[in-house]
Amino acid sequence: MASRRAFVKSAALLSAGALVSPALLAAPAKKYIGLQLYTVRDAMQQDPAGTLAKVAQLGYNSVEGATYTGSQKFYGMEPAAFAKVLKQNGLIMPSSHYVLGEAMNNGQPTQGTILHGWDKAVDDAAQVGAKYMVCAYLLDSERGSLDHYKQIAAHLNKAGERCKKAGTQLCYHNHDFEFAAQGGQLPYDILLKETDKNLLKMELDLYWATKAGHDPLTLFKAHPGRFPLWHVKDMDKTEKKDFTEVGNGVIDFKKIFAARQLAGMQYFFVEQDRTPGDPFVSIKQSIGYLKGLGV
Repeated sequence: MASRRAFVKSAALLSAGALVSPALLAAPAKKYIGLQLYTVRDAMQQDPAGTLAKVAQLGYNSVEGATYTGSQKFYGMEPAAFAKVLKQNGLIMPSSHYVLGEAMNNGQPTQGTILHGWDKAVDDAAQVGAKYMVCAYLLDSERGSLDHYKQIAAHLNKAGERCKKAGTQLCYHNHDFEFAAQGGQLPYDILLKETDKNLLKMELDLYWATKAGHDPLTLFKAHPGRFPLWHVKDMDKTEKKDFTEVGNGVIDFKKIFAARQLAGMQYFFVEQDRTPGDPFVSIKQSIGYLKGLGV
């Protein structure tokens, strides 16, 4: 299967300070176990409706969209049509992923990104019931120096203002490159410090933070309440430290979930970038483990 980098890049190429409301931050009335749809991306491209039905049958009751960029639709469907399919399967989609859009396609901006066509993206997200919109990934060309990360932070603040007006919350999803020090500073810290904590929250990918050598609990203590979304992803016990089913690796999810209130966690999504075989077998194993934890 393609890497997240290739997937996000290919999606992009398809197309030429006040507090948020208490209702947004209120804890969900029921327990949700979510799935990041990137995990079943091939199936979603081939048969989105059938795939969502299968995900629901396994016990997941929420999902996170993997990409909107390119078609400016949700898996080939207009927002209202996609919302209908979700409802038919007893699913909600409280969060969806987007890209920055700084990188150009043949000199033309890519629409449906944070920098281009964001107004429509925000409106469409509202139509499918999304409470969170997440900057999912920075392409290689969109990273760079700490000063460039400060520019990105300014873009995120502006995009977060637009989200706030629509009653949604902007978040940033990490990988490991944000934890690679430059001049003794971490790009991740720059993003945290240079953005308004009410305009930009964080979706913490537990795998990537752990692989980069950072304890999620330490991050929660340093920035309490700033992590409403988590990617629940495990790291295997080999030297490669590859992806594996939740509960099959080295990450102590019991300890992390015990700190959910400190983190401000509202929703979490199982994700496995690569699976050894059928991804549906893997996500069934993951949800079984999480239900056993009582999350």
